[in-house]
Amino acid sequence: PSDNLGAVLAAAELADRTGAELLVALAVAYQVQCRLSDEAPVRDRGFDHTTQGAFAATAGVARALGLDAARTAHALAIAGTTAAALRVTRTGALSHWKGLAAPHAGFCAVHAALLARAGVTGPAAVLEGAKGFMEVVSGPFHIDWEREDLARVTRTDLKRYNAEIHAQSALEAVLELRAAARLTADAVARVELETFQVAYDIIGGGAEGPKTAIATKEEADHSLPYLLAVALLDGEVGPAQYAPARIVRPDVQALLQRVFVRPAADLTRRFPAETPGRVRVVLRDGRELRAERRDWAGCHGRPLPWDAVRGKLDGLAARVTTAAQRDGLAAAVARLEELRVRDLTALLRAVRGPAEE
Repeated sequence: PSDNLGAVLAAAELADRTGAELLVALAVAYQVQCRLSDEAPVRDRGFDHTTQGAFAATAGVARALGLDAARTAHALAIAGTTAAALRVTRTGALSHWKGLAAPHAGFCAVHAALLARAGVTGPAAVLEGAKGFMEVVSGPFHIDWEREDLARVTRTDLKRYNAEIHAQSALEAVLELRAAARLTADAVARVELETFQVAYDIIGGGAEGPKTAIATKEEADHSLPYLLAVALLDGEVGPAQYAPARIVRPDVQALLQRVFVRPAADLTRRFPAETPGRVRVVLRDGRELRAERRDWAGCHGRPLPWDAVRGKLDGLAARVTTAAQRDGLAAAVARLEELRVRDLTALLRAVRGPAEE
């Protein structure tokens, strides 16, 4: 759902909304995305999650633009009809499109909402009609939208590490083992990870393809072998770990071949209430180190405190912002309800590229 932020933010700026109104529009987008994901999952039927994201972003954009119910329905119909996305986006050899698929869904959302605002209609039976979403994409499901609230966002998660969401628990475990034992990569004979089936299928080498031939950022952030290897080598997983030169270096390429991932039935039963993982590091001297996590710092059951979130902003944005710019952005977000959206977007527009402190 966080991929919808740009589309909803743009619509809220266009309509000159307050920060409080922006937050409501974002909550609408999160509710639609998460409830569709709960009740109408599409990955196993060959579609990408950005398919649901098109509906979600459109709902948030329509709210931010202030569309009435009829025009909102037409916007949802237009976006939902045109934005069904294939899961090949994240299967096998990965391309640049993996990173652009969700922004494209946001683009479709803004376009659909603006068309509907101008009076363009969409197929009203987009969900339940003949050749509609249920028949072609999701299968049958039922959500009583009149009974929905906006609370689902409170059960969403924040990534602690710059990696696919299902890798977070395993990364926390291996990084804590590294710190506690002062591990060096040369000491590691092999790494074994047991995880839940969804994580194995998407990033572990299961249904969506092998994950040990890694040459690009798109492949690296969706590969548990690469992620665990680079975490052991570097002690962190951030933007620097996706630099092209870092990905192809012999140290990480050799170590990721010694990382073995397999699904475990007991961990699979605990998902999605938990995102568990068991790590076993076998050292060349025969010792074994083990760690198990049910979740990570940043999931909804263990939210990151504000100072840790601010630290993440500094780590991600230091290359392209000054400290003063980051201070301004953090202060604006902390009191967003009191501002107009244009106050925030003005700060974002001031970021022009790599900056010197």
